[in-house]
Amino acid sequence: MDVAATCLFSGSDRSSRDNVVLRHDGGVITGISDDAAPASGPRSLIIPAFVNAHDHARPRASSFGALGMPLESWILRTAVGTPVDPYLTAASAFARAAQAGCAAMMVHYTRPSGTMPLLDEAKAIGRAAADVGLRIAFAIAVRDQNPIVYGDAEPVLSTLSREDRETIEELFVRAPMSPKAYIELTDAIAAAIAGPKIDVQLGPAGVQWCSKPLLEAVAENSAQTGRRIHMHLLETIYQRAWADRHFPDGIVRYLRDIGFLSERLTLAHCIHARPDEIDMIAASGARIVTNFSSNMHLRSGLAPIAAAHACGCAIAVGVDGLALDEDDDVLREMRLVQMMHGGLGFKRSWTPQEFFALAIRNGRRATGAPGTGELAPGAPADFVSIDLDRLDRDQIMPVDPIDLLFARGNASLIQEVVVDGHTIASQGQCRGVDVSAIEQELRGQFRASAGKYGHFLRAWPPVSASLQGWFETQLTCG
Repeated sequence: MDVAATCLFSGSDRSSRDNVVLRHDGGVITGISDDAAPASGPRSLIIPAFVNAHDHARPRASSFGALGMPLESWILRTAVGTPVDPYLTAASAFARAAQAGCAAMMVHYTRPSGTMPLLDEAKAIGRAAADVGLRIAFAIAVRDQNPIVYGDAEPVLSTLSREDRETIEELFVRAPMSPKAYIELTDAIAAAIAGPKIDVQLGPAGVQWCSKPLLEAVAENSAQTGRRIHMHLLETIYQRAWADRHFPDGIVRYLRDIGFLSERLTLAHCIHARPDEIDMIAASGARIVTNFSSNMHLRSGLAPIAAAHACGCAIAVGVDGLALDEDDDVLREMRLVQMMHGGLGFKRSWTPQEFFALAIRNGRRATGAPGTGELAPGAPADFVSIDLDRLDRDQIMPVDPIDLLFARGNASLIQEVVVDGHTIASQGQCRGVDVSAIEQELRGQFRASAGKYGHFLRAWPPVSASLQGWFETQLTCG
């Protein structure tokens, strides 16, 4: 198939090529030629497709009242948004990603529906990805400790009425999965859904939620099998305080010593990682995924992304289910990261072109997607077509289109999204599923489901106050 473009940015260098024809067949780019005649009609810009390198494929949290609170409260509050139908919830999230120009997306599955066995739930999510046409990485986010706070929850629970305590314990306190059972589940999921467009990974939720035996089992299995690992790390000030208390020699040093750090590892957030820890992460070949808007929504802080890049750490970008406008616009997320971390004064961390290329390259490594994202013969046919007339709306003088993209780009400019040689979205609409029908069905199901959380919602004010007191105490006690 031939695709003509007014301009093409391959992602491999700083310059764009004008008046090109991109040819692809069987999901692979077969050639790019510069012999196209200048466009007489609408102009287009072809660029590598985006990657959402950290997400959870969940519903929009604000619709469930999870607003204006830190992660430690937000996680519990979003229980009201537990998926009611795993397939529909995932298909909705994947369709939004496709419409925003993503070729690949990490699904760190933190809140199963509980409506079916986890293996069947993973199969449903795999079907949703196939129907949308998206590449995904999938990992069950396992935890085996600290379900309510980072330590003994009795001081929180003891402040509640008997009824409220029973409600919270029923929702959040369960028998943990053993490390052996988790590895076996991951193997079973991989056997069921792994393939050319699905990479099954290990997904410990975070060090504060995982025991040492679990972390060590994950590290050992990854080393033996080559399976990738995806995990949150040092997202909040409370996680930093917990890590310093429980790992006085350093949490990242511990992860390094057990063989957890490697090029197979992707770490989300790392907002409160220290310079020596960033150095260790960089030296191991692991990646950091930054999630700018999510960090702002949850008041988690600003990650040291420019410093990490400067010491050679691979950086990728994720939406984390909380884009600035909760619209899954990963292009806007990349722009925000570039604006915040791209430099100070005349000193640059990178050019927009360099940042675009590294975010795509490292995102594909994190998700197991093939290739670097570069548009070149032999590479996967994963690309996006941008409406250049709208992007360069004034047409006063020649301006680098990637500079313009990082100045004013957003998902509304996307004309077509091609993944593995197939158009999965065009003119803002997903091709594989009926997004409007799915979201209408989900709204009805969630409205009905919300009524089941009446006891939890009544218990929330005292629970929230008790959580705040517990976590604030952790920052002041020795």
